[in-house]
Amino acid sequence: MAILESIRKRTTVLILIIGLALFAFVISGVFKSNGFGGGKVGSSVAEINGEDVSIEDFRAKVETASRSYPPSFTSMQLVNMVYDQEVRKTILNQQFEDLGIDVESDQIIEFVKTSGYAQIPDFQDENGVFNEEVFKSAIADWRANDPLRYDAWLQDEKAIIEAAKERLYFNLIKGGVGATLAEGKFDYKLANDKVDMQYVRIPYTSIPDSTIEVSKTQIQAYINDHKDLFEQNKARDIRFVYFEEKPSTEDENNVKAEISALMDDTVEYSESTDTYDTIPGFRNTKDMVVFLDRHSDTKFDTIYKAKKDLPSVAADTLMAMAVGQIYGPYKDGDLYKISKVMDKKTNGSVKASHILISWAGAERVSPTVTRTKEEAEAKAKELLADAKKEDAVFTALARDNSDGPSAPRGGDLGYFQEGVMADAFNDFCFNNPVGTIGLVETQFGYHIIKIDDKQDVIQVATLAREIQPSEATINTIFTNATKFEMASLDSEPENFGDIARESSYAVRPVNKIGEMDENLPGLGAQRSVVQWAFNEETSVGDIRRFNVTNGYAVVQLTKKYKKGLMSPEDASAIALPEIRKELKAEQIIAANKGKAMDAIASDNNVSLSTASAVTVKSPTLPGSGREPLVVGTAFALEKDQTSNLIKGETGVFMVKVTKKEAAPDVDNFSTYANSLRSSAAARVNGAVYNALKDKAEIEDNRATFY
Repeated sequence: MAILESIRKRTTVLILIIGLALFAFVISGVFKSNGFGGGKVGSSVAEINGEDVSIEDFRAKVETASRSYPPSFTSMQLVNMVYDQEVRKTILNQQFEDLGIDVESDQIIEFVKTSGYAQIPDFQDENGVFNEEVFKSAIADWRANDPLRYDAWLQDEKAIIEAAKERLYFNLIKGGVGATLAEGKFDYKLANDKVDMQYVRIPYTSIPDSTIEVSKTQIQAYINDHKDLFEQNKARDIRFVYFEEKPSTEDENNVKAEISALMDDTVEYSESTDTYDTIPGFRNTKDMVVFLDRHSDTKFDTIYKAKKDLPSVAADTLMAMAVGQIYGPYKDGDLYKISKVMDKKTNGSVKASHILISWAGAERVSPTVTRTKEEAEAKAKELLADAKKEDAVFTALARDNSDGPSAPRGGDLGYFQEGVMADAFNDFCFNNPVGTIGLVETQFGYHIIKIDDKQDVIQVATLAREIQPSEATINTIFTNATKFEMASLDSEPENFGDIARESSYAVRPVNKIGEMDENLPGLGAQRSVVQWAFNEETSVGDIRRFNVTNGYAVVQLTKKYKKGLMSPEDASAIALPEIRKELKAEQIIAANKGKAMDAIASDNNVSLSTASAVTVKSPTLPGSGREPLVVGTAFALEKDQTSNLIKGETGVFMVKVTKKEAAPDVDNFSTYANSLRSSAAARVNGAVYNALKDKAEIEDNRATFY
C-alpha cells in the first residue's frame, strides 16, 4: 500500500493521480498475495553436504552479531557475514568428525595461554602472567557467584574449542607440507639462472580486430574448453529512472528569501498592549543565543575559529571582516547561511613544534625513560643551544631526541588556541613572536619550543536554514514518477528508455546483480528491488515503482542469467579477445613460417630487441611485459640457438639465445627448501578451506528468508 500511504501524506495531490496510482497497482501486480519471496520452503537457511543450518539458530546468531557490530552494518551485511561463518564452521566440523579430531581440557588451556584470552586480568597471577590454576579458579568462581559472566564464558569456550580444533587440523596438514633439498635447488635455479637473448616480436595489434571474424560456434567452443572461466551464478540486469526528492530552484529561492527577511528588525502589533513592538533582527539582536535558538537550524557556537575551520565558501571573506560585519546570504552545501563576526582575536591560534625531554617520574612519562630530572635539564639545555644554531633543522632534532608522541612528525603540534596546553607552555607560545625558540618546564618534562606560525581567530554567529524540498515540490516529484510508471506500463517494454528520454529522465543500468546483493549503484541499500528482480513471477520487461531513499525509482527488469555456463553473448567480452589472439597468431605464424629473424623484422616493420639477465621467476621482456612461455622457451635453447615462432601473450616471438649464465654454486640448499616449506605452510589455512568449500555441495537458501 506504499502509493496510497504516500498520497495520504500529500493532501494536495490531484484526484486524477489517485486514480492513476490505483490503476498502477492493478496492472503492475502489487496486489499479488504471495509477496516477494514466494513460500518459505523448509526451515534451513543452507544445506552443506547434506547437513542443515537451522534458520532459527541462524537468526539468533544474526541478532547476536547485530549487538556486536556498529549500526553502520546493514542487516544484509550481517546476514552474509554470519552465513560465511556458518558455512566455514560446518565444513570444518565435518572434517573434524571424519578425522576424529577433538580437544581435551589441557588443549583448551594451552590455546587460552597462547591467545588474547591470556591477557584477561582474572586469568593472571600477581606478576601479570597467565596462570593455569588462577584461570581454573576464576572460572569456578564465576560459575558459583556470577552466572551471567559464566554463561558468557561458556559461549567463549565454544569458540575456543572450535578455534583449537582448527589450529590442530591445520597444523596436522602443515606437518605434511615439506620441500626437499632438490626442490630448494630447483627454486634457487629458477630465480638465479640467467639468459640473454635477442628477439623479434610481431604484436597482435598489427592485425586490426575488424579483420578477424569470430562465429558464435567458435565462442561456444572456447567456452566449452575453458569452463572454469565462464561459470556464473544467477544474476539480473535492471535499469531504472530515479526521481529524487530534492529542492527545486524555487525552493532554494524561498529559503534564501526567508533567511534574508530575518536580517532586519520587524514591527509586530501586540494586542495585549495595543502597541507596535520592534523585534530585533539578526543584525541588531542583543541576545544572539536566543535569536538563533528560535530562528536557525544551527545554534550559536561560541568557540573561536581559525580560517581552516570556517566554511570554505566564506572563509576568506569572514577573516577579512571587522567585528559586527555581516556576510550573506550564502549557500554552504544544503544550507543557506548569514554569518556575523562577533569577536576577533589577533594571533589567537599558534602553530608550534617542540622537543620533549622527560625524566623518570614525570607525568605520562614512557617507562623507557630512566634519566633523572637533572639529567633531563642538562640535555634540554644542550638541545636548546643546538636548535638556535643557524643551520639547525628543528624537525630532525625533534625526531631524533623528543620523548613526546609528536616526535615522528618532527615535533609538530599543529595549531592550538589559548588554554589547551599546560600553563607555562601556553604562556610562552602566546607571549612570544613567530620564530622564537625557548625552553620551558611543565609536569611532562622540559620543552624546547619553536613558534612556527600564528593566525587570527574569530567568533562567528551563523543564521542557517536547511534547503529542503517543499510540499509542492514533493507532490510534483511523486506525480512525475507515477505518470512515468503509467506511461511505461502502457507501452511495450522496449520503449522504457524512449519514454524516459522524451521527458529528459536519465536511465541508469545496473548489471549482474547477485541474488544476495543489497546495494545498487545510484540507489544505495535497496534489498526490496533485488528481491523483486529475483522473484520467479517477475518477467523480463516488467516494471515497478519503489519508494527509495529520498524519492522513487521506476525499475525495469531487463535480463535474467541462469546458474551455469555463460551464453556466447554474455561470454563474448571475455572470449572474443582471446579467440582473436589465437586467430591472429595463426595468421602471423603462417605468414612468417620458415623466415629468418632478420627477415621477419624487415617484412613486418618491427625492430630486433634484446633482453639481459632474464630469469624464469621474472619472465619480463622490455616493451612486452610478462612473457613466461617465451622466456621458458629461451631457457630450453642452447647458446646461439634460435627458436621457432612462439605464441606469446602480446604477440608472436622468435628468440635467439646469446648468453646463458648458470647460478653460482651453493653448498647447501636447505635455506631455499625451508623458504619453500614456510611459504607453502602459510597458504595452508586459506587454500585448504577454499578447496573444501569448492568441493562441498552447498544449497544456499538465504534469499528465501531475507
